[in-house]
Amino acid sequence: MGWSSLFLLLCFYWSFFILVTHQLQSSQTQVLLQLKKRLEYPKQLDFWYNSSSDFCYLSSSQVNVTCLNNFVTEIRIVGDKPNKVSNFDGFAIPSRTLSENFSMDSFIATLARLTSLKSLTLVSLGIWGPLPDKMHRLYSLENLDLSGNFLFGSISPTISRMVKIQTLKLDGNFFNGTVPDWFDSLSNLTNVSLRDNRLTGSFPSSVLRITVLTELGLSKNGVSGKLPDLSSLTSLHVLDLSENKFDSELPSMPKGLAIAFLRNNSFSGEIPHQYSRLLVLQQLDLSINSLRGTPPAALFSLPNITYLNLASNRLSGSLSFHLSCSSKLGLVDISNNRFRGWLPSCLGTALHETIVRYGGNCLSIDPRHQHPDSYCAEIPTKRKESRGKNVGLLVGVIGGIFVVMVLLACAFLVLCRRYCPRGTSEQHLLHKSVEDNSVTGFPSQLLTNARFISDVGKLGSQGIPVHRLFSFDELKEATNNFDKSTLMGEGSSGKLYKGRLENGTLVAIRCLTVSRRYTIRNLKLRLDLLAKLRHPHLVCLLGHCIDGEGCNDSGANKVYLIYEYVPNGNYCTHLSETSPEKVLKWSDRLMVLIGTAKAVHFLHTGIIPGFFNNRLKANNILLNEHRMAKLSDYGLSIVAEDGERQEGKGEGLKSWQMKIVEDDVYSFGFILLETFVGPSASARKEALLLHEMTSFESRDGRRGIVDPTVLASSSEESLSIVISLMHKCISPDSSTRPSFEDVLWNLQYAAQVQATADGDQSPKI
Repeated sequence: MGWSSLFLLLCFYWSFFILVTHQLQSSQTQVLLQLKKRLEYPKQLDFWYNSSSDFCYLSSSQVNVTCLNNFVTEIRIVGDKPNKVSNFDGFAIPSRTLSENFSMDSFIATLARLTSLKSLTLVSLGIWGPLPDKMHRLYSLENLDLSGNFLFGSISPTISRMVKIQTLKLDGNFFNGTVPDWFDSLSNLTNVSLRDNRLTGSFPSSVLRITVLTELGLSKNGVSGKLPDLSSLTSLHVLDLSENKFDSELPSMPKGLAIAFLRNNSFSGEIPHQYSRLLVLQQLDLSINSLRGTPPAALFSLPNITYLNLASNRLSGSLSFHLSCSSKLGLVDISNNRFRGWLPSCLGTALHETIVRYGGNCLSIDPRHQHPDSYCAEIPTKRKESRGKNVGLLVGVIGGIFVVMVLLACAFLVLCRRYCPRGTSEQHLLHKSVEDNSVTGFPSQLLTNARFISDVGKLGSQGIPVHRLFSFDELKEATNNFDKSTLMGEGSSGKLYKGRLENGTLVAIRCLTVSRRYTIRNLKLRLDLLAKLRHPHLVCLLGHCIDGEGCNDSGANKVYLIYEYVPNGNYCTHLSETSPEKVLKWSDRLMVLIGTAKAVHFLHTGIIPGFFNNRLKANNILLNEHRMAKLSDYGLSIVAEDGERQEGKGEGLKSWQMKIVEDDVYSFGFILLETFVGPSASARKEALLLHEMTSFESRDGRRGIVDPTVLASSSEESLSIVISLMHKCISPDSSTRPSFEDVLWNLQYAAQVQATADGDQSPKI
C-alpha cells in the first residue's frame, strides 16, 4: 500500500505541475512571442524564452502578465527608452524608437488576437507612429496606457467605440491636432490623461457629460480659450490643466475636487470665493497666471489643504494679520505678487515643516526680498454697474464730438489742398513712403506727433545735448576725412567711425546708405522721430547729416548718425575678459542685462507702435566708464531698411525669414545664453539649441557648459531664475515667449536674490 500511495501522490503532483505550466492556450502563447518580436526583443522580455515559458507566472518589476481561464487579461511592460527629443519629425530615431520596420498597424492587429485582454500598459518602449483606425478591435480593454512613446497624429476617433474603457493614458507622446470631443461616448471613463503632447484647440465640452470622471490631465499642451464651469463633474477628484493657454476667468469647481493644478496659463480676474468652500481640496496651484484682487481668506484654512501656490500673479491688497491657516499646510507660496501690509501671523510663525514663500511683494517684512510700495500700487477697479448707463452716454457724446472733429478736419484739409497747392504736409510725405513698400508701416500721424513719446524717455534725457544737424564738412574734419585709422567697424548697419568734434567731444558716426525713394524731407521726419528716443540706457543720438553728393550709388543717399561715444567697449568683449580686475561677475552681468532690458522695454512702449526687431546682440550693448549698459543701433529699421533686406538676400531666403521671425525677446534670449556660455555661444548657436540646452537643467550639466566665472559668483537660485527665463525667451513658439515687462521683472528679481546671497543691500534697480 505504501508504494501505491506514493505513486498516486507523484501522479497528483505531476498533473498539478502540468496544469500550472501549460495554463495558457497555445494560441495565446504564440501571440505573446509575436509581441516580443514586434517590440524588437526588448531586454525587459529576455525571460520570455519560448512557448514552454510560464508567462502568467513570470514577472518582474517592469513586466507582468495576468491570466484567467487560460486567456491573457493583462499585459504590463515598462521599457527604458527616453522619449524626450528636441525635434521629432515622425520617423524612426536610432536608439530612441523602434526601427523603421516597426508597424503600429500590425502591432495592434497582433494585440487584437488577445480577445480577453482588459488592461494594456506599454510605457517607454519606443513605439512610434499614428494610432491606427483598427484600435476599436481591442474592444475588451478597460485600461489603456501607452505613455512615454513616440505616437503622433490625431488621437484615433475609433477609441470612442471601445465602450468598456475606464482609464485612457497617452501622456508624453507627440499627438497633435485638437483635443478629441467624443469622450462622452465612453460612459465608463473615469481617468483621462493626455499630458505632455502637442494638442491644441478648446476644452472638450464632451468631458462635462462624463459624470463618473475622477481624474483629468491635459497639462503641457496648447489648449486655449475659455475653461467652462466644471461643477457638473461631481466625481472629479484630480484636475491638471497646467502649462496651457487658457485665458478666461477661473470657473466654478466640483465640490469633491481634491487636487487642482492650473499653473502657467493666462487665467485672469479674481479667485472665485467658491474655491473657499471646496472642503475636500488638498492641493491648489494657481501660480504663473494673471489673477488679480485679494484671494479669499478661507482658502488658507480649508480643513484638508496641504499645498497652496498663488505665486507669480498680480494679486494685491493686504492679507489679514489674524488670518487662520490649516494645520495641514505643508507649503504656501504667495511670492511675486503685489501684496502689501504684514504677513499673516499664522504664516510668519509656521512650524518648521511648513514652507512659506513670500518674496517679490511689498510686504512689511524682510525688505531685501520685497519691492517698494510704489510697485504694488492699487490697480483701479471697474466702475459699478449702476454707472454703466452714464458711461455709455458719455462714450456716445465723446464719439459724436470725435465724428464732428473728423468732418471738420477733412474740410480743413480740402481747403488747404485747394488754396495751398504747394504746401505738402508732413503726413502726406510719410504716407507716400508707406505706399512705397516701407517695412516699418508706421501710421503717419504717429510719426509726426511727439506726444506719443513716453515720459520715461523725457526723464532720462535731462542733461543730454539737444539733437542737431551736422554738416558734412564737420564730420570730415572730425574724422580726418574719414581716415581708415578712425574706422571702428563695419557691418550690416554700415560703417562706424570714431570722431572728435571741434569742441573736443568724442563721437561715434554711423554711415548708412538709404534708398532715394524717400524724399529728403521725408527722411528728415524719420530722423526727427529717432532723435526723440531718449533713455539712460540708450546710446544718445546727438544729431545727423544727410549727404547726397558723395554717394557712388545714384539711387541712394548717405545718412550719418552721430552718437555719443561710449568708451568702455561692448558687452561681448567684456564676456571674454579673463583678468580678475576686468572680468564681469554674475551680479555685474545682471546689471548689464537689466539696463538693456529697460532700454528695450522703453523702445517697445515709449512710442505707439513701439520699435521692435532692434537687432539685439551682445556687440550692440556698450558699457560706459561705470559699466552702465547702453544699447546702440536701435530703431534703425525706420531709416535704413535696405541694409537688412540686403543682408537677408546675401544669406539666403531661409535666413531672411528667420530674421523676420526672431523678435527682440528671442534675440535677448541668446544674449542671456551668451551671458552663461560666453561669446562662443554665437558661433555654436545651432549646436547649443539641438544638443546642449538640456545641460542647463542639472547642476552637473551646468558645470560643463556655463562660464566658470558665473558658477563661482552666482547663487543657484538666482542662476536658475535667469536660465528659466532664457528657455522661455528662445521658445520656438513665439506666443509663449514672455513680454519685455516680464523679462525685466525676472531679471530684477534674480538680482535681488543674488544680492541677498552676497549679503549686500538690494541694488538700486
